[in-house]
Amino acid sequence: MTRDFDLRLDTLRSAYTDLKQTPRQLIAALHEQALALQGEFNLFIHLLSLEELEPYLVALDGQSPASLPLYGVPFAIKDNIDLAGIPTTAACPAFAYTPETSATIVEQLIALGAIPMGKTNLDQFATGLNGTRSPYGECRNSVHPDYPSGGSSAGSSLAVALGLCSFALGTDTAGSGRVPAALNNLVGLKASKGLISTAGVVPACRTLDCVTYFTATAAEASQLLALTATLDPRDEYSRTNPLWNDGSAFGKVERFRFGVPQPLEFLGCAQSPALFEATVEHLKSIGGEAVPIDFTPFLEAARLLYEGPWVAERYSVAGELIEQQPDAVLPVIKAVLDKAPSTTAVQLFRAQYRLQQLKAICDRIMAEVDCVLTPAYPRPVTLDELHAEPVRRNSDLGYYTNFMNMLDYAAVAVPAGVMANGLPWGVTLFGRVFTDQYLLSLADALQRHTGIPLIGGRSITSPAPQNPARNDRARVVVCGAHLQGLPLNWQLSQRGGRLLETTRSAPHYALYALAGGPPMRPGMLRVAEGGAAIAVEVWELPSSELGSFLTGIPAPLGLGKVELEDGRWETGFICDPYGLAGAQEITAFGGWRAYMKSRG
Repeated sequence: MTRDFDLRLDTLRSAYTDLKQTPRQLIAALHEQALALQGEFNLFIHLLSLEELEPYLVALDGQSPASLPLYGVPFAIKDNIDLAGIPTTAACPAFAYTPETSATIVEQLIALGAIPMGKTNLDQFATGLNGTRSPYGECRNSVHPDYPSGGSSAGSSLAVALGLCSFALGTDTAGSGRVPAALNNLVGLKASKGLISTAGVVPACRTLDCVTYFTATAAEASQLLALTATLDPRDEYSRTNPLWNDGSAFGKVERFRFGVPQPLEFLGCAQSPALFEATVEHLKSIGGEAVPIDFTPFLEAARLLYEGPWVAERYSVAGELIEQQPDAVLPVIKAVLDKAPSTTAVQLFRAQYRLQQLKAICDRIMAEVDCVLTPAYPRPVTLDELHAEPVRRNSDLGYYTNFMNMLDYAAVAVPAGVMANGLPWGVTLFGRVFTDQYLLSLADALQRHTGIPLIGGRSITSPAPQNPARNDRARVVVCGAHLQGLPLNWQLSQRGGRLLETTRSAPHYALYALAGGPPMRPGMLRVAEGGAAIAVEVWELPSSELGSFLTGIPAPLGLGKVELEDGRWETGFICDPYGLAGAQEITAFGGWRAYMKSRG
């Protein structure tokens, strides 16, 4: 009889700290459970033996749980990611090799105290979204035996969903870190390309690949991303994580705009439309405003991945083996890659031009919202359907995922419902590049609001974050010539600024018309007595533009924190008291527009 361990990061840390558990005891018990489940789910290609696990446990001897952020945390590794001394197969025995060094991300995690439990099953060469395309056996769903686990990161999702690991590494080129998450009641983080190193990862499409995290909660994915999103000299596609997207950006989201695709496609599913509409209402309840968006350019970009020349990039990895040992590669994989050798450079460049056109269109849409909500897939497909039509039904699962890396967006899959037969159902929140922590903040809020039980039937008990969540946009409160339609508003609009709301400050400010000029300028000063609520506007502009905006502000003005009438504190214009010499107090007018109107 297996034990049900609570492997969430915070819970496990507490168990170690309180001496209720030791890493050696836990890993031995989990290893026993993994052996018992392997025959039913085929989730591991190589489950580390107790002897192979021992060096990782020895490394923790003499360490305290507080000394390492991931002390004694068990994790699993998709078997297209290198673990030193253990074969990497990419689910193709003829391709297998034994690396001398681990992938950068694996090295990072082990250095942080995490313990690798094994290498997990996958769709061969990470080509698939269902979990049935492996010579090591099919991976069925963790909840419902008639459905697949989802893939290609099939075994990784199962390692977490079955309670064998705290988290698992997958990869995601076309949806492999999101589809299996949704099918198994997990959070699947596909971070922005380049944030998590892909050095030591067998490529699917080198220019598109991402390493992903499977976790029970969005908060755990946030912690893991914050620990491992670092620039890697080993990976030429690695990118620096902007500071607006560090761990402190994970927080409370109160007001946001989310795109809702038009048209929506559910491929005849009777339950998914209602589940999706319920999710829309959940997001509205936590402060969201639903905005219909045209989804056709996103779908066209998705079709380019497999219908266009990018299939040749996949062939660059498996092609030589297919040519030399055709029987070593599964027929369905060969069928997917069949047209790759005839792809020309001319076709590739034409497709790249079209993709860039589509990205420009999609980026304009994305600039108007904080994120987009989609179903994780139009409808779940059964194992029988996959056996009957393996390519078509696999494509169905990728309807809402294939465009993501092509367009360079960040995405997180999050549980959002349960179908009548008990199968988990999920959605994806995606946003602009480097808004990962903001998306995880939204996912955390959604998980808390829906209250859907986590794996093991647990609920989220940790307190909700209280610090404001951040993304790649900065809010600026303006009170004078930067107001919409006034002479300096161009300084916001030319930087991509967008008016969010017209409101008032808290009733603690005095307003002055400063001496000097032209142009005439107001100064807003917080006062202990005699203050009033001043009419202001809240604008949003790209964080990358905030520095140039700030340096252009003349003394005695500057940017500081301004309290609004609803109690929020936002960055806004403030005035140094020395600048009030010779100024005229105009607080009674209630705002700069009213004062200027009084002057004719």
